[in-house]
Amino acid sequence: MIAPYLGIHPSAVIEDGAQLGQDVNIGPFCHVGPGVVLGDGCSLHSHVVIQGETSLGEETEVYPFASLGAAPQDKKYAGERTMLVIGARNVIREYVTMQPGTHGGGGVTRVGDRGLFMVGSHIAHDCQVGDDVILVNHVSLGGHVVVEDFAIIGGLSGIHQFCRIGRHAMVGAHSMIVRDVLPYTTVTGPRAHLAGLNLVGLKRHGFDSDDRRQLQDILDTLFAEPGTTEQRLEEIRRLNGFTSDGPAQNLITFLTQATQGRGFTGPVD
Repeated sequence: MIAPYLGIHPSAVIEDGAQLGQDVNIGPFCHVGPGVVLGDGCSLHSHVVIQGETSLGEETEVYPFASLGAAPQDKKYAGERTMLVIGARNVIREYVTMQPGTHGGGGVTRVGDRGLFMVGSHIAHDCQVGDDVILVNHVSLGGHVVVEDFAIIGGLSGIHQFCRIGRHAMVGAHSMIVRDVLPYTTVTGPRAHLAGLNLVGLKRHGFDSDDRRQLQDILDTLFAEPGTTEQRLEEIRRLNGFTSDGPAQNLITFLTQATQGRGFTGPVD
């Protein structure tokens, strides 16, 4: 982490009621509101604004002109007390915006640990973002989006509200996502389509050939022939060799949930 300023710069505004951990560094012209909690070792570069009931986990670094905790962009929001909870060791780059939850969405926007949120990316109200997530420049998450652990979303992509991005998924740049993205897969395109398994990501994270084969078997069965998702799931469940907590079972669970929501991103017809 690069400390922008050792200590608190005299031009920074720290409102009464803000809670600062140990070894916090706050640079010039930052504004920290009265309901903000900064964990140990957090660093704010210049011109960072943190408002509302917002907490940052330890050693999170925030670059200039980021806005965290401002009122959500939801016309139903009526000023109710809601929260933005950001985990530890995140890197939040310039012009990033993250907004708190709303009463109708559970009241909490939550961001996990060790994320990288590049220039201009946006996390809207009531989103739930996992650990080790990367949002590339100018990615925008609509309200109520779920992004699971280790997902990567390419630059200038837009995620429709209520969509889910599965764990270890890769979304290509300039993609429009209007349906769930299956775990361990890659999707791409202006109207995104399934391109296959995220093989590069799976290998980098240590998934062995058996894991990758089982995941591929599920995709092959899912798209092998016409039929409903429920019919394909019944056939998938008859496949052998899946552990109860392995990646194949995670994918099956995600598919089961997808049948109750927005559907999932499939291959080009």
